[in-house]
Amino acid sequence: MGAVVDVVVPAVGESVSEGAIGRWFYKDGDIVEKDKPLFELDSDKASMEVTASESGKLKILATAGETVKIGATVAKIDVSEKISNGNGAGKSKKTASSPQAIDPKAPKVETLSATPEASLNQEKWEDTEIRRFTPSQRKAIRHGEMKPNASTAGLVDDEKLSRSPMSSLRRTIAQRLLHSQQSTATLTTFNEIDMSQLLSVRNELKDEFQKKFEIKLGFMSFFSAAVVAAIKDYPLVNSHIDGSDIVAPSHINLGIAVSTDRGLVVPVIRRAESLSYAQLENAIAGLADKARNGKLSIPEMQGGTFTLTNGGVFGSLLSTPILNPPQSGILGMHKTEHRPMAIQKKDGTWSVEVRPMMYVALSYDHRLIDGATSVGFLIRVKDYIENVTKELVMA
Repeated sequence: MGAVVDVVVPAVGESVSEGAIGRWFYKDGDIVEKDKPLFELDSDKASMEVTASESGKLKILATAGETVKIGATVAKIDVSEKISNGNGAGKSKKTASSPQAIDPKAPKVETLSATPEASLNQEKWEDTEIRRFTPSQRKAIRHGEMKPNASTAGLVDDEKLSRSPMSSLRRTIAQRLLHSQQSTATLTTFNEIDMSQLLSVRNELKDEFQKKFEIKLGFMSFFSAAVVAAIKDYPLVNSHIDGSDIVAPSHINLGIAVSTDRGLVVPVIRRAESLSYAQLENAIAGLADKARNGKLSIPEMQGGTFTLTNGGVFGSLLSTPILNPPQSGILGMHKTEHRPMAIQKKDGTWSVEVRPMMYVALSYDHRLIDGATSVGFLIRVKDYIENVTKELVMA
């Protein structure tokens, strides 16, 4: 018998103790190639591809969706069986699938009535049929107030229910969102920004900027720079609570929320206070690309002190962003929409003009940040955006 190599779950971060097998790129019994992706590991931080350490025949021990500990053996590779005839990896005999195991403890059917007299129809219903009725309809049926037939179902006749397990990343997102709501005194303050100056500067400089720095000039660099300027005036927004202490970081590490097909991730731009517009754009573009391709490392998502999220890319006009603990602040950007605004002229008279306007929202931990600080911070962001100059952008 040839040598057999264990495939183990690699360490993905100091705080990560387990993960879930997202998917296998090969089937059990396939011939795999060294250094080719073997399976996808979903941790509570991100997803990563684990490659084969050797070539050979694969024996899978942990199925897709299974939660596994760091260091656990999830497969074995028989290195004595290599790719021999040039047919490539993944050529193995197909075997008939075994019948699906049935859990004897799982309920097979559910009776809609608690007693023989309680319902007008005493037939038993499959679980999938029971779910067709709303809770109020089930109660009415149990009390004999409604006959359980297809026409009374809460769902239309041909509608089916499907269930699928949440990914490890989605479960973590859900847990953290709930933890954020339960562990902070979150409050949101709003303002609106006239985007005329930003749009004018961006349109005038976009070609020159791209030619000089080899990167497109987007919106996020403007708002990142505005947040940095506001934090310098209101440093408490960049701090957080740890027990009975207030922790004030020495640098501004901006988290940029990025939507991916697996869920929302927040990579971090470190020491944003020292970066130019071009450096901010490069950092944002690089991290966003990694996020969407599932290539972010754990360190790239740790250590954020403040977060920016842009719901405007999806058309959101207004929202209340949720804090990313332990951070105490998050700025929500939204869709730019032309609206009639009352504009005061230099001579003191007023006129109505159509301006490109954006609502912005600052959610903050009210345990640490008072209303005056939060409002002052958001006004500072507004003032920066409405008065941004070409010199600032090209510096």
